[in-house]
Amino acid sequence: MTGTDERFAELRRLIEESDRAVVEAVNVRLRLVEELWRLKAEQGAARLDPERERRLREELRASNPGPLSNEGLDRLVGELLELTKRELGGDV
Repeated sequence: MTGTDERFAELRRLIEESDRAVVEAVNVRLRLVEELWRLKAEQGAARLDPERERRLREELRASNPGPLSNEGLDRLVGELLELTKRELGGDV
């Protein structure tokens, strides 16, 4: 195996590790949102909070060091929020 092949293998291993971390983080987020929604239901509060979603986007944009662009971040957060709603039945 050449040095380049070894570097390819290492980079692929790191990417796979990163992908697994993303999946785990999404699963953690889903569990936390599920618990939050359960508590909101007990209190009669609405599941969805557009103002909170707006603040989330602002906070993430402010803390994003890149190279992810603001447009990319907005798309990622939008997909994450939509995924959460689909997975947990949050279309209410």
